[in-house]
Amino acid sequence: MLTDPAISLPLLFFVGIAAGFVDAIAGGGGLLSVPALMWTGMTPVQALATNKLQATFGTFTATMNYIRNGIVPLRELRLAVILTFIGSAAGAILVQQLPNQLLEDFIPFLLICFALYFLFAHKVDEQDRHKRITPLVFGLLFGTSLGFYDGFFGPGTGTFFMFAFVSLLGYSLQKAVGGTKLLNFTSNLAALVVFLFSGQILWLIGLVMGAGQVIGGYLGSHVTLRHGSRIIR
Repeated sequence: MLTDPAISLPLLFFVGIAAGFVDAIAGGGGLLSVPALMWTGMTPVQALATNKLQATFGTFTATMNYIRNGIVPLRELRLAVILTFIGSAAGAILVQQLPNQLLEDFIPFLLICFALYFLFAHKVDEQDRHKRITPLVFGLLFGTSLGFYDGFFGPGTGTFFMFAFVSLLGYSLQKAVGGTKLLNFTSNLAALVVFLFSGQILWLIGLVMGAGQVIGGYLGSHVTLRHGSRIIR
């Protein structure tokens, strides 16, 4: 699969660090990791499955750090966690039913669209934020839908959760990051469980990148806790 593992694996390790760092702060790490995985020559489903393996390491590391520092509203998001898990599992099941050729044509298009969106999108802030929906409605609408999207594809999920937390639940940016990482870890884990039964995961690459994700997730979460809203924006 890798033309030169001695070069490719170290590069993928550093991609894992960068993706984990970005993801721990405001999401979007998949915009780095998915193209890197597809660059190795694996099929689209293998890339998505292996991406879930490596991303689970980073989101778990960041989530635990945020929980220890008390910015994850665990009780408020219990229903959202359950619905995110279900939605992500459904997305991971569906994506495996699509032809590889369709995914090969579709994934680069999606990556370009989301990269452009995040480049030009209005930056999230904490001005004039009010609670517009309840955690129950949030879980039903966004836990299910964004969980499904993350299981089906993934890049940008964390950023979409961030926007929803701040603009609809009225969370502060730091609290939104904590909630985002909890749901992002949930969706990664659910998709990973599904992909475990598919035989599509490339374990060596996923574990090498996962080691990088642990470092990136740890560093990114500490930077967020130290610098708060300024670094998130």
